[in-house]
Amino acid sequence: NRLHATDITSSSFRLVWPKLLSQETGYYSLEYAPAAEPARKRTQQVSGAHTSLVLSGLAPQTTYEVALVPESNVHYFPPQTTRVTTLAEEISPVQVLISESGPHSFQVSWAPVLDSVASYQLLYGPLPGNSVQVLEVDGRHNSTVVEHLAPNTTYLVTVTAIYRSGMEKSLSAKACTQEGERGE
Repeated sequence: NRLHATDITSSSFRLVWPKLLSQETGYYSLEYAPAAEPARKRTQQVSGAHTSLVLSGLAPQTTYEVALVPESNVHYFPPQTTRVTTLAEEISPVQVLISESGPHSFQVSWAPVLDSVASYQLLYGPLPGNSVQVLEVDGRHNSTVVEHLAPNTTYLVTVTAIYRSGMEKSLSAKACTQEGERGE
């Protein structure tokens, strides 16, 4: 039951602490700085009524030293400290590759594969047109085969990375199916 962080993203986290003060008995002085650069310390005053606060605008993949100093006019409380490391920046898929294209299918692969991705969503539909199909792909995979397509058709394929944080980033590519065999 002490100062800790939850809801950590690449640029923010929520600090939660036990109720030590009340509105009447004082306030908290919150100090935080990147562990590697203590000189960049920022200080914030928080009402004694609060037991949590979101810090945002932080640098990705950075460890922060956080100290919560209860400024009480009744009791002395020792400062509470914690270290919190923000997540790596969430980058979008940087490339989408189409391969093994046949008259009725093609393979879509993408990179990089990131630990912070929960799943990928693939949207594809013929151009021009607005009929879109959706495929869900597990976040551990980086390719899938799209089937049941029309021959000699251009498709727009969009890969959306759905991050564990709820954020989404997309990248699109065009794919063409081969001409069908005669007699199809």
